[in-house]
Amino acid sequence: MNGNDKLKEIYLHPGQLYADPEPALVTTVLGSCVSVCLYDKIEKKGAINHYMLPLWNGDGLPSPKYGNIAIPKLIEKMIMNGCRRNNIVAKVFGGASVLNSSSGLLGVGDRNIALAKDMLKMEGIEIVAASLGDTFGRKIIFNTYTGEVLMKKVNNGY
Repeated sequence: MNGNDKLKEIYLHPGQLYADPEPALVTTVLGSCVSVCLYDKIEKKGAINHYMLPLWNGDGLPSPKYGNIAIPKLIEKMIMNGCRRNNIVAKVFGGASVLNSSSGLLGVGDRNIALAKDMLKMEGIEIVAASLGDTFGRKIIFNTYTGEVLMKKVNNGY
């Protein structure tokens, strides 16, 4: 791969993750949801999720729309793609309070943020960059080959 190669472009919907060993530009838009971008700088491989709620309640099938399912699954996919846990770093985005209510949808953004921080710490993965909380949404574009993330703030109507 060199600088002239065209990367495939992927749009990541809520509740999905992307962990293909082929390089890509992955775009997603976040409100109270959180995306964890994992990157191995040695292997030059990355993976990203977009989870909506912090905890799976045990009903139905476990799904990456829940952070406690999405984060371990993302780490597992990185390892399956030849990455080493001690080379993986994280960048974390989202968790906004975008709804104008006193509860902020029961504080789901804050709970999503807390879960990401706690799980990554428990997994021994350092967060090297983050844009979390506040009242604005975010559009991010993650380059899974370089680990770079471009972020744009978006208003509530994104």
